Amino acid sequence: MSLPPKIAIVGAGPAGCTLARLLVRASIPVTLFEGESSLSVRAQGGTLDLHTNTGLKALREAGLYEEYLKCARYDGEALAVTDKNLKPFIRLGGATEKTSRGRPEIDRARLRQILVEFLPSDTIRWNCRLRSIDHNDLSLHFDHGIETGFDLVVGADGAWSKVRPALIDTKPFYAGIGGYDLFIDDAEIHHPDLHKLVNRGSVFAYSDGKSITGQQRGDGGIIVYATSVRDENWRKTCGYDIQNAGEVKKAIAKEFGDWAEPLVKLTQVANEKTIVARSLYMLPVGARWENRTGVTLIGDAAHLATPFAGEGVNVAMEDALSLAQAIIRSAKAGDTTKILSASVEEFEKEMFPRAAAVQDHSKTNMELMFFTPGAPRTTIDRYVRRALGQGWLIEILLPLWLVRSLLRIFFWW
Repeated sequence: MSLPPKIAIVGAGPAGCTLARLLVRASIPVTLFEGESSLSVRAQGGTLDLHTNTGLKALREAGLYEEYLKCARYDGEALAVTDKNLKPFIRLGGATEKTSRGRPEIDRARLRQILVEFLPSDTIRWNCRLRSIDHNDLSLHFDHGIETGFDLVVGADGAWSKVRPALIDTKPFYAGIGGYDLFIDDAEIHHPDLHKLVNRGSVFAYSDGKSITGQQRGDGGIIVYATSVRDENWRKTCGYDIQNAGEVKKAIAKEFGDWAEPLVKLTQVANEKTIVARSLYMLPVGARWENRTGVTLIGDAAHLATPFAGEGVNVAMEDALSLAQAIIRSAKAGDTTKILSASVEEFEKEMFPRAAAVQDHSKTNMELMFFTPGAPRTTIDRYVRRALGQGWLIEILLPLWLVRSLLRIFFWW
């Protein structure tokens, strides 16, 4: 009987943990290296909407769908897209499991917790921060020492992947957008007006190359994003201390001074314990590499994109499912390095165009809402059509004039 391959995964985010869970269920040895010391070492961001044919499919295959349902928020499908005056261009209500549009929400922290809790306790090696990967023998160099002996190393280590250089020299570039993540605690209790505004879902406001977004979290809070078109060095040239919450709020209030009061209020009542400055980076659309035996990438490490398509975690979890299936097929076929490498190459060939489409979708949405004069009024028709699908068939069946007419009928603008 052939021995299963030994797999190393670098990065215990949703992609890495999903891959590990799928491999463990197939009795394939896996070691998951994570640089952080625990799940709770830092804030784990906002809320994610998982989609039926990607993220949710991966959870089903991982045997975790029922656990997910315990935390899924179908009312989180409520959505409003407005301009700076809160003039609505899209408004969708919340849902139930039966009426879901296939995009229920879950907090990123809770999703990661589910994935971690259902791995054997010795699968993840916490506090193992990868410093580099040897480009010749693919040995992994950590602070604690060198790890070797793996048949496949999978880089699931995000935007600034340390595994990526073993395959491709391409580095992320600045997308032109920066700003802040802010957090409102117990919004329904302390700020019922803002709780009503977000409607247990999300409100996205765009105008003048800027955006304020509010998203309900499962813990009763609201995560707020205040972003705008900025120079890459904005943190150094902004003229105030980005570590000083009071100065940050004052700067945001000034920058968004002509925006609707409820939108600005989202940023001003946020707690001052956790304000995170953030700059958005991306890899070139369609970036790819030549297959190399013994190493591959998934998720942001493979195809980092801006977050404006709402697909990041879904494509990452689909990567994990597709790669797991490839590894499992190779294990059943034999234990030769050649068979495993061929299976991984098949996975990469499938991933490249699929991921490129998502990258392009996100990049185009960013351009429509941040870099096009008059947005969202002048761009909402194209924005909606792209959300419904891409390609020549959609353009024939949904010409812009039809999308425009439907939006005006339903939203009276």
